[in-house]
Amino acid sequence: MSREITACIIIIGNEILSGRTQDTNISHIAKVIGAWGIQVHHCRVIPDDEHIIVQTINEVRPAYDYVFTTGGIGPTHDDITAVSIAKAFDVPVIQHPDIEAVIRQRPASAEVMASRLLMARVPEGARLIDNPSGGPQGFAIENVHVMAGIPRVMQAMLSSLEGKLRRGAVMHSRTVRAYLGESSIADALAGIQRNYPDVDIGSYPFLKEDRYGTHLVARGSDPAQLVAVIDQIMQAVRERGEEPVELREDGAA
Repeated sequence: MSREITACIIIIGNEILSGRTQDTNISHIAKVIGAWGIQVHHCRVIPDDEHIIVQTINEVRPAYDYVFTTGGIGPTHDDITAVSIAKAFDVPVIQHPDIEAVIRQRPASAEVMASRLLMARVPEGARLIDNPSGGPQGFAIENVHVMAGIPRVMQAMLSSLEGKLRRGAVMHSRTVRAYLGESSIADALAGIQRNYPDVDIGSYPFLKEDRYGTHLVARGSDPAQLVAVIDQIMQAVRERGEEPVELREDGAA
């Protein structure tokens, strides 16, 4: 079996922490790289603060195979991610000529162009991340990949990394819906989990049409084990007087 490849996501932005902007990037990154065999093990949301960015990057980059950041690479005074990443790696900041060329394709006054060119800053030695949306590129240095915070742009940048990163085992997921409280099936799930330690079993309560129930989710890299686990979960639900329904990946029965 392939070694597990792990990732950490760092969302950078005061607007996320203030509640003004709702983050959607974590979900997208986790789903996309999960399909590539890279499992997200850790996420953080941090402010546009140089000290915190430097400290966070240097804490997580040795702990995970990949680090993905979003936010803080725009043209304004609070876009300090590139400078902070350079400090984390103790390298100078340069103005990358390839990014500069993209930026200069759009005419602007000297003042506006000077602001835009802040987006060309990268740590010396960084590799560029393509931006199929047409704007300035992101960059990567060692295992840290720095992308835009705007979801549409981030998604374009991330798509350009497909096939360029190491892959591990792809995790598969199966879900059973049962109109039971979590406490009713907790002991059975614990027993199944002990027998299948390589499968992640979770229970998530819901309310649907004034009925309480629980979604029982099994995740693992071995499809045969998932079949066995789901069969046992469904049997446990039946033993408690309810008929389980296995859901499709889109959540439909």
